Amino acid sequence: MEPHDLEPYDLGAHEIGRRQALGLGALGALGVSLGSMLLAGDSGAVPRPTRQLLQRRLMPQMTSAPARPVSAPAPVTLWHKPARSIHDLRPDAPKNAVALTIDDGPHPEWTPRVLDLLAKYGVKATFCLIGEQVRDNYKVVQLMVEAGHEVANHTWHHPLNINRLSPKRVEAEIVRARQVIIEVTGTSPRLFRSPGGAWSPTIFKAVARHGMLPIDWDIDPRDWSRPGVSHVTRELLKGKAGDILLCHDGGGDRSQTLKSLKVVLPRLKSKGLEFITL
Repeated sequence: MEPHDLEPYDLGAHEIGRRQALGLGALGALGVSLGSMLLAGDSGAVPRPTRQLLQRRLMPQMTSAPARPVSAPAPVTLWHKPARSIHDLRPDAPKNAVALTIDDGPHPEWTPRVLDLLAKYGVKATFCLIGEQVRDNYKVVQLMVEAGHEVANHTWHHPLNINRLSPKRVEAEIVRARQVIIEVTGTSPRLFRSPGGAWSPTIFKAVARHGMLPIDWDIDPRDWSRPGVSHVTRELLKGKAGDILLCHDGGGDRSQTLKSLKVVLPRLKSKGLEFITL
């Protein structure tokens, strides 16, 4: 199915994920140092007129022909389970490699702060992006890509019940997110992470059909639930060579995640681990 063949649909509030309900898409006060990297006078969030213009440019992709050509993806081998370690995806990766993955953004306040921190410690990460967040915060995504980070597809709405959705709705969640990522970055994502780690044969088939590989994680500190900085830090420090670490920059107040990463990143590097993208 090509993007322009999709019909408009409404997933409904009951199919939106719990982290989205905690505040995905809420615009916070920015005032962060990465803002200085943006155009003069730009706060780091997308100005309302610009966002509206972008939405008008993007929305035709969601229901008809894309605003600019989006090539059909080349299908890849069908996987029946997601990758949970680096070497599942990259057998040739360094033996001391560790991967940091960051979900549910981009967020206009927390993602720039995370990007600043990653730059400080020379760490590259894989950001699993929600399509509607990409649309609303596209400049943050552009900075992300310019800094050398990887972008993965994390659906359009982040429905935690995606493994129970119809094939048509699974297809739409994946295609809409893919289209907006291509529109903003110029590159088709090669990785897909299912919301909440929910998988089904329908999802695996759609992911392969759209040229992506399914990824999960080894270590989940459940930072989205804000269990405390010490808990998040303790769990992430369990990371070892080959592990995929999971954190979040979207879904609400991510101050605990940020404080934890300030400790975790230099500590893991001091153990001889090398952060890589997937």
